[in-house]
Amino acid sequence: MQIWGVDFTSAPRKAKPIAVARARLQGDVLTVDAVEHLVDFAAFESFLARPGPWVAGFDFPFTQARRFLDGIGWPIDWGSCMDLVGSLSRAEFRQRLENYKENRVVGDKEHQRLFEKGTGAASPQKLFGVPVGLMFFEGAPRLRAAGLHLPALHRGDRGRIAVEAYPGVAARALLGRVSYKSDTKDAAGLLAARRALVAALIGPAGQDRFGMRVMLPDGLDQDSAGDALDAALCAVQAAWAFRMGFCETGMPNLPEPCEGWIADPFVASRLGQAGLARPEPKRSAKAGPPQS
Repeated sequence: MQIWGVDFTSAPRKAKPIAVARARLQGDVLTVDAVEHLVDFAAFESFLARPGPWVAGFDFPFTQARRFLDGIGWPIDWGSCMDLVGSLSRAEFRQRLENYKENRVVGDKEHQRLFEKGTGAASPQKLFGVPVGLMFFEGAPRLRAAGLHLPALHRGDRGRIAVEAYPGVAARALLGRVSYKSDTKDAAGLLAARRALVAALIGPAGQDRFGMRVMLPDGLDQDSAGDALDAALCAVQAAWAFRMGFCETGMPNLPEPCEGWIADPFVASRLGQAGLARPEPKRSAKAGPPQS
């Protein structure tokens, strides 16, 4: 099965492209072959149109919190919500979020989705620092326009399946709360952390957590931004979701299905699905996703 892992940015450019890990899942072995770089949204849209079958993990929120949707009056249905969001300019989207927050008390201005608590993920309404809200704005409507299948959210092309990934929760599970990217003041320490993360991912810790062996190309630890390594982690999470059987109808027993889910064992176990945290050892990954 073709697997992709996408480390996204809300403003792709040559200095900060979208990183895409290309991988192959064969049985219980995931081999990441290379990392591509997409320098603009036109290249990203072309990537989404690549023929399947494939499963891709995208590092941006597909949805908003139910509390926010109810409060701002946007549709609960994902397709209808994406049509509305896609009709807005970036400035209009930003202004609507700012207007929503303006008269709310501190601590109630941005909302997490219920399943996100404990993952370290920022609210999908966040506009500053790591602008997760802008990543949602630029990413999710493009998935809708491309006709992808989003398990539990939207019925689309079963040959091109999108799952929400979050490399941060995987990295913390394997490495602890240790920074491995972006801060150039301690380049040696960050390189050591990235090497430790790679070793954990391809070693027994990664195999135990995701139920499969991971093979990585040389050099992922040399990317000081950490984007290539994050893209690989997204691919691992996507492959895990496929092997778990979540790529048709999504992760079961979600508290708010309209909020979506993140493809990671931590989310499954936190939702009381400890027995689902690892894939069945005899499940084959060669057949491809189910077709309609």
